[in-house]
Amino acid sequence: MKRPQWRKIPADTATVQQLRNDLSLDPLFCQLLVQRGIVHAEEAEKFLSPSLEALHDPYIMRDMDKAVDRIEQAIHQGEHILLYGDYDVDGTTSVALMYAFLSGYTRDLDYYLPDRDKEGYGVSMEGVDYAKSTGCSLLITIDCGIKAHAAIAYAATLGIDVIVCDHHVPEGDLPDAVANLDPKREDCPYPFKELSGCGIAFKLAQAVASRNNVRASDLVYLLDLVVVSIACDIVPMIGENRTLAHFGMQRFNQEPRVGLWALVQRSGRHYPLNINDLVFGIGPLINAAGRLGDARDAVKLLLSADKKSALENAGALVTRNNQRREVDFATTEAAKLRFMDQEGWQERKSIVLFDPEWHLGIIGIAASRMAESFHRPSVVLTQTEGRVVGSARSVPGFDLYDALQQCEDMFYSFGGHAHAAGMQMSAENVPAFRDKFESLVQLNLPKESEMPILDICADLPLNRITPELWRTLKRFSPFGPHNMHPVFIARNVVDSGRSRLLDNNHVRFSICEKGSSKIWTGIGFGIAEAFKQVRHRPFDLAFTIQEGNWRGERVLSLMVKDVC
Repeated sequence: MKRPQWRKIPADTATVQQLRNDLSLDPLFCQLLVQRGIVHAEEAEKFLSPSLEALHDPYIMRDMDKAVDRIEQAIHQGEHILLYGDYDVDGTTSVALMYAFLSGYTRDLDYYLPDRDKEGYGVSMEGVDYAKSTGCSLLITIDCGIKAHAAIAYAATLGIDVIVCDHHVPEGDLPDAVANLDPKREDCPYPFKELSGCGIAFKLAQAVASRNNVRASDLVYLLDLVVVSIACDIVPMIGENRTLAHFGMQRFNQEPRVGLWALVQRSGRHYPLNINDLVFGIGPLINAAGRLGDARDAVKLLLSADKKSALENAGALVTRNNQRREVDFATTEAAKLRFMDQEGWQERKSIVLFDPEWHLGIIGIAASRMAESFHRPSVVLTQTEGRVVGSARSVPGFDLYDALQQCEDMFYSFGGHAHAAGMQMSAENVPAFRDKFESLVQLNLPKESEMPILDICADLPLNRITPELWRTLKRFSPFGPHNMHPVFIARNVVDSGRSRLLDNNHVRFSICEKGSSKIWTGIGFGIAEAFKQVRHRPFDLAFTIQEGNWRGERVLSLMVKDVC
């Protein structure tokens, strides 16, 4: 793994001082606000105190009125409604949310999630056939569908109307659906463009509720699902996403639905949870259903009504996730060795690897690991049903989706966004794709993006870390893309003598500031080699602050990002 370059995030001194005068807030926090582009007191107050009242009117979204009209018609006429979602966390939470909401209006509901291996991503012909076989006359796609022109046209021939709820970028003309809900449509005036798929589902629920004189504040019972999708789909943690995540985390920690409660119990994590707990603890368990089995198992769990069956189902997902981790580790290690066996691998700016034996449910994780380990845009490919299927991950500064668009003549299909994408192609096209992708990365990867960057917010001596400081810092959460957890520097710290090197290049830290007796503990992932070089002298520490549970007590510790 490449060592990052440390870079201080700038903050205009005069603007920081003005915020301090207006807010009577510690200069450190005024600096953090300015670094996030928040420069006025009114903006700061809204940021620090989110409100559900600030959510946008769902009817601003293009076609929302059409979607609600068609759903109302289906409810009143007793039509059978099928919810169709993707097999990842965003898709399964979306289906669970819409099912939980619409079940308050109708019992003529069913859901369908495609088989990752046999059907792949998106709306499949098999899914439409299933809809027809169940007597469905209204199909609602969630977290997919905006590119499903053929499948939606096929549904129309069977007398099935379709409402699309998606958050991916459309290509060309929109599908011939009753309604296409997607803020990324060029003609959609909705002011916030970065909702997750489950966020779109929530806006649809909000619109139906409004039509029935139900307030948005009465839908908080859905927000534990929304925050899981926001966290795990890695959408920007700003605007409506941050508001929904803020109240979603409150719901998750105080009154989660039974299925999510069971996942927390089986994961071994402790309340209160934070966004990282969802990304690294809860999300992988939900994803495990579709990676190595049937994604409908995840929806079934999320809709559980009793604790006993929920715990059983959650336990099954833990077992499946453990199996996934074994396959994941083996695949990633094989991919690393294969890449480094290539002649001239150090000079390559990209990674494209193909093995028909790799498991389809793992290649996305392997691509992420490769991009993280080598800091290069990475594509990992396998073969299923006679086609090569790939998953791609990028690095900051390189638009993956734009690069794949320039290769689209080689694909059967592709989709995604700047940071993550997927594609299907013939095996014959793999060598040509590898060469063209490399040339595009060589041409378009900014020089400054060739090395990982660690953005530093401020210097923060360890003796300034207090419960009071932590209480204010928590008001900046939930953290995520575009609102990252602040990274601080503590200078001139020393090892207490009790720091330990762990497996997989990790470090358990026990440190103090030089001349102080106060010991701070922490964990650093993948930085053991760097620590070995500094442990016998005073060094600088880049870290975030985290709160954990120790013998029933809430304690502060450090998440160490790097040392030098």
